Amino acid sequence: MNIPAKPWTKTNPPKKILAIRLQAMGDVLITLPYLQHLRKSLPQSTQIDLLTREETESIPKNIVLFDKVFSIRGERNFRKQLFYAFLLLPKLLLHRYDVVIDLQNNPVSEIVRKVSMPKAWSVFDKFSPIAAGERTRLTIEAIGFKIKAAGNFYLKDPQQGLKILKANGWKETAELIAINPAGAFTTRSWSRENYIAFAKLWLAKFPDAKILMMGTSFIAAKAAFMKNELQERLINIVGLTTPAEAFAIMQRVKFMLSEDSGLMHMAWISGVPTLAMFGSTRSDWSKPLGEHTFFLDSSDLPCGNCMLQVCKFNDVRCLTRYTPEKIFQHALELVQKSEVMRYQNNLSLLK
Repeated sequence: MNIPAKPWTKTNPPKKILAIRLQAMGDVLITLPYLQHLRKSLPQSTQIDLLTREETESIPKNIVLFDKVFSIRGERNFRKQLFYAFLLLPKLLLHRYDVVIDLQNNPVSEIVRKVSMPKAWSVFDKFSPIAAGERTRLTIEAIGFKIKAAGNFYLKDPQQGLKILKANGWKETAELIAINPAGAFTTRSWSRENYIAFAKLWLAKFPDAKILMMGTSFIAAKAAFMKNELQERLINIVGLTTPAEAFAIMQRVKFMLSEDSGLMHMAWISGVPTLAMFGSTRSDWSKPLGEHTFFLDSSDLPCGNCMLQVCKFNDVRCLTRYTPEKIFQHALELVQKSEVMRYQNNLSLLK
């Protein structure tokens, strides 16, 4: 993979770095573990800033990582984004960035990068068939920084979201098991009945646990249906949290079962054991990374990775083949594996 870049050649580290990511929340989240490791690998005096969109600024602003978070308005309207980017340019130019890491690679980020005239820069590869996290890592390394993904985020307010959880029936002794039926189309959605069956299997084995649903109002109808079925065993806070509150709550989750979504990315970058189901979605771009994750996709089928919104066979066979019992077994194995890894990591820290 050939990443356009001008590497940092000086022996001393850069003083000011600007990272740019202007996509959806999940895409911004994927960059955070790699930028965090970059932060840890450089002197404390190095300034690392982020340029993102207004609707994705909440989490970056609420973690201890960036010195400054700049955001542009305009939602997903390119012309509006371009207008607000031009308004922000004078403020960005005052910082005289040594390095610009363009993790967006669109006309807006290109203008910011070129006008900033950094001594070193690199540009994200949007098309190679490898995971977005890995492409993020390679983009940063193209400048000359050796990095990997780093978890354990420090929140400016770790108590965010706790009042919402407790007001909806959570006690701190109860483990939280998150389910997230947030697939955008039918071809990316496991049935709500399957989620309920999975939840009942989990609760039968771990009766003190609570099933958690949170996120945007997009899944409100599914959450209401599942709440009616599971009653007090399910905590439904869909639509009640800000992204920063949801991120703080995610740090307390034991396991996440999710379709392709921003909340799925929020889970795996937080180190939560995450089982992702992709259906018609290409997993090579979106799959969660790390030994604490597991994913099921359609790449083994003749019709796999079709990206269609409606199944041409009218049966969504890429997802209906997975029973709640099978998913439950995958989940148990993943959680057990993650607990062994955590124990071994803790032992190595004590040595």
